Amino acid sequence: MSDGVGYYPAFLDLRGRRCVVVGGGVVALRKVEALLRCGAQVLVVSPDLSVELAARVRERRVAHEAREFRPEDLGGAFLVVAATDDASVNAQVFEEAERRGLLVNTVDDPERCNFIVPSAIQRGPITVAISTGGASPALAKHLREQIERSVGPEYGALAALMGELRAEVKRTHADEAARRRVWQRILDSDVIDLLRAGRPEAARERARQCISLPPD
Repeated sequence: MSDGVGYYPAFLDLRGRRCVVVGGGVVALRKVEALLRCGAQVLVVSPDLSVELAARVRERRVAHEAREFRPEDLGGAFLVVAATDDASVNAQVFEEAERRGLLVNTVDDPERCNFIVPSAIQRGPITVAISTGGASPALAKHLREQIERSVGPEYGALAALMGELRAEVKRTHADEAARRRVWQRILDSDVIDLLRAGRPEAARERARQCISLPPD
């Protein structure tokens, strides 16, 4: 952002929400796939579709309006993506979304966005998002690659395991401070090493041993 004001970081719950993608090419496909992974109800507006997007429509994973964009396409939408190769169409989508007070992202045009999509790393339930505020996508990619080397898939397994054990920790330790100490004990143990070695059952047993010990 050129005025020095930063973006407000947020993670959106898109489950069941109507999201509109205007465009039918490779970039639109990438945006659609990301929205589907988040449980969004996706409408694609485009006269033509890539082979992959057409397949998503046939599978009934995506709704499709096979025509040019119309302002009424944004009725009931929560989030909008303008992903055509026509700058005038993208501008029209952005202006209509702004008029309706919707979240809108225009691909490769930060001046026509009220939110941007960060470079992200997914490890199971863990998402690490990186943004340079549009200053340097190359730096965002570099940082993502650095973090990817440090945060392997075992961290996703650890997050899932800790989520699985939350009810047990809450049941056995009524005091919030005691629960925090139990979680820290798990993190300080060799649970992550066991998961990295592909031994999930041993990791679960070690975590339960940490839970069963009296808090310090």
